[in-house]
Amino acid sequence: MRRLRALALAGLASAGLSSFAVAEVPETAPPDAPGSVSPVLDLEAFDPFAGIDEDGRIPRVARPDEIEHPDRWRYIPEGRIKPGNVFQRFLVSSFIAPFASQDEDVGTRFGIAVTDIDFRHQRRQEFAGVFLSYSTRGEQSYSLIWQRWLHHLENEGGGVFQEERSRVRVKAGYDKALTLRFFGFGADSRERDETSYTDELFEIDVGMEIAWPGPGDDLILAGGLRGEFHQLASGKVKNVPSMNNPMGEFAGIFAAADPSNIGWMYWGVRYDTRDSQANPYRGWMLGALIEGAVLQNRGDVGFRYSTFGRWVLPVPGLFHRGGKGNEEHPPTDTLAFALDVDLTSGELPFFWRPSLGGNSRLRGFIAGRFRDDSLWWGAAEYRFWVLPRGFKIPFTRALRVERVGLATWYELGSVADSGSGLFRSRIRTSYGVGLRLTLERQAPFRVDVGFSDEEVIVSARFGLPF
Repeated sequence: MRRLRALALAGLASAGLSSFAVAEVPETAPPDAPGSVSPVLDLEAFDPFAGIDEDGRIPRVARPDEIEHPDRWRYIPEGRIKPGNVFQRFLVSSFIAPFASQDEDVGTRFGIAVTDIDFRHQRRQEFAGVFLSYSTRGEQSYSLIWQRWLHHLENEGGGVFQEERSRVRVKAGYDKALTLRFFGFGADSRERDETSYTDELFEIDVGMEIAWPGPGDDLILAGGLRGEFHQLASGKVKNVPSMNNPMGEFAGIFAAADPSNIGWMYWGVRYDTRDSQANPYRGWMLGALIEGAVLQNRGDVGFRYSTFGRWVLPVPGLFHRGGKGNEEHPPTDTLAFALDVDLTSGELPFFWRPSLGGNSRLRGFIAGRFRDDSLWWGAAEYRFWVLPRGFKIPFTRALRVERVGLATWYELGSVADSGSGLFRSRIRTSYGVGLRLTLERQAPFRVDVGFSDEEVIVSARFGLPF
């Protein structure tokens, strides 16, 4: 097992978002705010099982008649909308997750994630969070995110309904990665040609997705702006040459990308029949995304064109019989399939060319293992729940891991210097197993172990790979 990063987590991070930000909300609402009451009375009256059975099951709640596509509106029970400030809501709608990891190249990393999934007391319509980390050898990362869902309705019997498909977001961050890799271009790049580099990045991204013409509809439009500022330097991987070595074959590629200041515009569209954006159990999706690096410090212009498809179908439960009665989020085993094709035109720095390897595509290879001007990738994954009712988290009154499952997968893909070259390029494959668990449907967490003909990769992340 050549590359394995030990991971230790204490606490639980956000309900379903992979970036984080910090915010403290006022303890009381203004006296004239609609529905405002004494925070003391609110806290005393709060029932963590309101709308939730003690085993974690959430009974199905009828949607209002005016809601179209009712299965695409997520019900959030009142028991998950606790009043009070960010400290009073700890482990219900606010979370603090210190963590540590050890890697021979970057040393010991310490960090903390603070998340608030009911930011500004918006009945869980807004999320904010911060993630901070620093290693003993200087690798560091700081990120901030705010997100607001656009369609949100109160339920007369308590709780809210939230449409997942329409949202606005703002993300900003600074990252200094010391151990990024480059092996050359093409599917035949050799493992022994590995080099490393450091990328010091500051970025800000403002974007929106909206279901059209109305909430819950199949067509989803997306767009946004992103600014990136990259400063490259020598890599810190032990016993691996640095990419910027003047005598190395990749020195010219490195020099052409350092520094890289890029202004992006992106536009996307997808037709999506899936029943959930975060953790689907049925449906399919076809989409396309155009990303334009229209402002670059050298005056270049480049584009990435992505097309993608997803298909998820439910299958009989392996360790359970499905839901109990009529419930909101019954345990459901699935088969999931994915297919991506990426193409480019114009001039882009090497690190923005399509790549395979990492935590989402060809998980048995290190991130950036195969890279070129075009890419295709396909995957199949079997996801099944082993503990369909999960378990109560110790030392808490009502917080539960909703359910625990496993996954197996197989992936294949390739890269080439042109779209037509993909038909002639060498096909690479990986396979693996993974752990899946959720706090709620919006919050899947996974640990994957990927295998390939080169190495074994272990990764842990929020969110499904596809």
